[in-house]
Amino acid sequence: MSIARAVIEYISDPKKVGAKTLFATHYHELTEIESEITCVKNYNIAAKKRGTDVIFLRKIIRGGADESFGVEVSKLAGIPEWIVLRAKKVLEDLESSRPVREAKLAGRKVVIDPEDIQISFGETIPSEVEARLREVDLNTLSPYEAQQLLFELKKMAGS
Repeated sequence: MSIARAVIEYISDPKKVGAKTLFATHYHELTEIESEITCVKNYNIAAKKRGTDVIFLRKIIRGGADESFGVEVSKLAGIPEWIVLRAKKVLEDLESSRPVREAKLAGRKVVIDPEDIQISFGETIPSEVEARLREVDLNTLSPYEAQQLLFELKKMAGS
């Protein structure tokens, strides 16, 4: 958080950078900077909670967010489910001011094989669906052809 604040102060200072910048953060403490630095303005993405699900409304509204949606965003980004579930538990502990405990399973420490959790952010082998999408020129598809392509991709995906 300290680095984020220092960056905000630096880029917002007209004598240094003075740039208009989008800055995404989950630190509520950083939204308070708006009251300290006149050119800083907070905006957030409107969201609705439906049970435990969060629906992002694709609407930008003025003000800071009331809560962090980092766990939900990580789920949308494809982070493995076991990490998302653990993050939810850690967040519960943090929000209730309880100390964060090491993950346990049936009274034992959770042992995870690193081969099972490797996340690749580099080059990956494209799936059949990705390969098919890459060969399609979307600018030349008719509405009917686009619909047929969707049916084909859905079948390829096994749905």
